[in-house]
Amino acid sequence: MSKLQIPKDYKPLLNLKQTELGIKNIKDFFQVNLASELRLRRVTAPLFVESGTGINDDLNGVERPVRFPIKDMGDKSAEIVHSLAKWKRLTLAEYEIEEGFGIYTDMNAIRADEELDNLHSLYVDQWDWELVINEKDRTVDFLKQIVRRIYAAMLRTEYLVYELFPAIKPQLPARITFINAEELLQKYPEMDVKQREDAITKEYGAVFVIGIGAPLSNGEPHDGRAPDYDDWSTLNAEGYPGLNGDLLVWNPVLEKAVELSSMGIRVDSRSLKQQLKLCGKEDRLSLYFHKRLINNELPLSIGGGIGQSRLCMYYLRKAHIGEIQASLWPHEMRKEAMQKGVFLI
Repeated sequence: MSKLQIPKDYKPLLNLKQTELGIKNIKDFFQVNLASELRLRRVTAPLFVESGTGINDDLNGVERPVRFPIKDMGDKSAEIVHSLAKWKRLTLAEYEIEEGFGIYTDMNAIRADEELDNLHSLYVDQWDWELVINEKDRTVDFLKQIVRRIYAAMLRTEYLVYELFPAIKPQLPARITFINAEELLQKYPEMDVKQREDAITKEYGAVFVIGIGAPLSNGEPHDGRAPDYDDWSTLNAEGYPGLNGDLLVWNPVLEKAVELSSMGIRVDSRSLKQQLKLCGKEDRLSLYFHKRLINNELPLSIGGGIGQSRLCMYYLRKAHIGEIQASLWPHEMRKEAMQKGVFLI
């Protein structure tokens, strides 16, 4: 059954040629601004990694990676990345990136288990970035500083879009609002997670929800997080667990909150062991990535991903991510979208 949701009277503001022009300008401009704000250098990233090394991102722990055998390596198994959360940290060490500097890359992934809708595609494209920090930076205040820098790049990009296409008026607030996931639960106790995100983001326009992964007072996490990259268990200075979060903006076309970025201060040796134990995944301590982290061979870091197609979708006021990127969609979804005047690339 198609999960397509096209708002009533929706009509794209840009034609196909204008859309492609907008996509190129947004991607070119934003990544330069992101690199400048966070002092990042661009690196080349893999599309696939060797299975069984613990390098791939396990997301919520249930998504299956796309695997294939490698003939010239004795049919050893490789898998398409879900994201590069752990690979980037290894790269920081290999490139000997100094404290206060970092890397970013174009991350392309295939997530075959995605439930396809207006925001979710089989194809994932995002800017993955990682920054070397020190022990004193592992605080919620430092996390907020980094979020504000990323948001500053978003504001400048929004104005670029307005200069290119005056019909698309800027709408991001001047400042982003921070709230902890537990505070959000207490503010809207009768709502589920998505309803809470919609309510807070509609009120403020742009919100960063802190603390994704640890159970809240209702016994449930705000959202799932793998135990071996973001630190979601360390108690922060505000009295809540978690040094990570999600950046949400209010999408005026779909009239809902849309996550544009997931990021956080990464686990150190202590929090890695703690989170693996909490999740019953202590067997991962024998994997390549985890052994290097436990042996303090990897730098402390903060990092995340920023969705390229979602960012463009937001700025160009599109109703479906398929208007931005080329992917596969169920036949009935593509047909229904075309009938409603939405062309899925």
